[in-house]
Amino acid sequence: MLLGRRSWIKTAGALTLWKSLPAAAAPAEGDTLIASSSVAVTETVSGKVRGFVRRGVNTFRGIPYGASTSGGRRFMPPAKPAPWKGVRSSLTYGYVSPQEPRAIWDKDEVAFVYQWDDGVQNEDCLRVNVWTQGLDGRKRPVMVWLHGGGFSTGSAHDMKTYDGENLARHGVVVVSLNHRAGLVGFLNLASFGGDKYAASANVGMLDIVAALEWVRDNIRNFGGDPANVTVFGQSGGGGKVTALLAMPRAAGLFHKAIVQSGSMLHMPGPETTAKLAQAVLKELGITRANLDQAQTVPVERLVAAGIAAAKAVFPPLDSSQPFDFGRHAELMPWAPTVDGDILPESPFVAGAPAISRKTPLLVGSTRTEFGIGFGWPEFEEFTMGDLTDAIAKAYGKGKGARVLDAFRRGHPGAKPCDLFALWQSSSVRLSAIRQASAKAAQGTAPVYVYLFSWNTPVLDGRVRSYHCAELPFVFDNTDLCDAATGGGPAARALAAKVSEAWIRFARTGNPNHDGLPEWPAFTTGKDATMIFDNACTVVNDPDGEELRVLAAL
Repeated sequence: MLLGRRSWIKTAGALTLWKSLPAAAAPAEGDTLIASSSVAVTETVSGKVRGFVRRGVNTFRGIPYGASTSGGRRFMPPAKPAPWKGVRSSLTYGYVSPQEPRAIWDKDEVAFVYQWDDGVQNEDCLRVNVWTQGLDGRKRPVMVWLHGGGFSTGSAHDMKTYDGENLARHGVVVVSLNHRAGLVGFLNLASFGGDKYAASANVGMLDIVAALEWVRDNIRNFGGDPANVTVFGQSGGGGKVTALLAMPRAAGLFHKAIVQSGSMLHMPGPETTAKLAQAVLKELGITRANLDQAQTVPVERLVAAGIAAAKAVFPPLDSSQPFDFGRHAELMPWAPTVDGDILPESPFVAGAPAISRKTPLLVGSTRTEFGIGFGWPEFEEFTMGDLTDAIAKAYGKGKGARVLDAFRRGHPGAKPCDLFALWQSSSVRLSAIRQASAKAAQGTAPVYVYLFSWNTPVLDGRVRSYHCAELPFVFDNTDLCDAATGGGPAARALAAKVSEAWIRFARTGNPNHDGLPEWPAFTTGKDATMIFDNACTVVNDPDGEELRVLAAL
């Protein structure tokens, strides 16, 4: 029974026919499912799957890589899916992990740009989607996408831009996945339930490992090369990639990594996450003696308890105060826990992780991630006095003057609203540079750094190069996502350059191609950065003065 866009579906078990799913999960408009020439069938270790072919790309949606995580499997490491007989229909996306509503997406302008789709929530959510040009045994590079939403929300199909068809058309196999998020993926019950719940704080990351194992075991049958796998993700997805780079259980399952606006270098320790878990159990009236009741509580009640506990334990962030994006995961209610086992250390804090020393890295951010004109039409009238007051409130008058001077020198002629957006966004860029510097210092694999500076013309240009702005370009979906890009030849031309750089990196570990100027590997001191804009350029140490002033503070 479908009760609404954010409703809960309580029917257990796998659904194998698309017509059995709610209407919201039916194949997207334009998918060809009838003509025999449009059917794609291949084998997995669990059984055969049937997808569809559109414009020369084979598409498979909602293939199980793990069993349902409900009941006795809740808070447990993922288990293999049960094999099936016959051919399983893989025409529609799978369920989304249980998670809290994202009220921000109901704001008109945010919803307009992102074109959000909540999907349908259910604990039977461990699914992969695959796009490939051929089921022919060729060894195409594989790109595994990890969605954003922090570690708390989101799915592999919550934005249209995640569609992998156009990217796959360039000769790679694209895989995306749903995993457990929020409370069901990261509730730390280890100190309350002993060995049984030892992994509970990190099962969301173990789901991703299981999906990568599925790629290793199955991707040959989709025309992909299991020995050439790149993980890439943006925002929270970039944080997941960053965590994977420090996880021994993920070692050898991927060979290159791309972090987009997600350089979350510090992960919380068990003391913090156990405190949150204790608050959740208190909300539910569960004690150590009856801890297993946490596996039988209705999932909607469980999520509601997580929302209430998070509000009690994590005060709202003060946007007027300095914000270290590298510590973002520590400031979010749900994130992987540094447990000494699954995640032995915070990645890139004490240098780049040794476990991934041979893995090439591509990392970067957008120019104006935050502090922009979403829902703020008067943003363009922001004055220099407003900017001075905002920075002084964050750092104090004397330190604030140093920060303001650095930004004005670095961006002469910029309007106060632009300087405000640059300042608000600078911690994301600083975290990316810290991650790149640690990787470069390791000296065993190259790292490349980018800054996406293209300003979208939508909403009169007020949202600039916003958080997520590069996604339609990475996936070559600027026309599909014209609400975000405006569409047109300029966006299309830049998408060709960006997507080809990602593909070249996935193929060889080097993003260079003929459509770009020479892009050197990052070395500390030069800090070579590819600036993606209508005219792409390489600049050494862009925003360097501002970042050094902020780092000192």
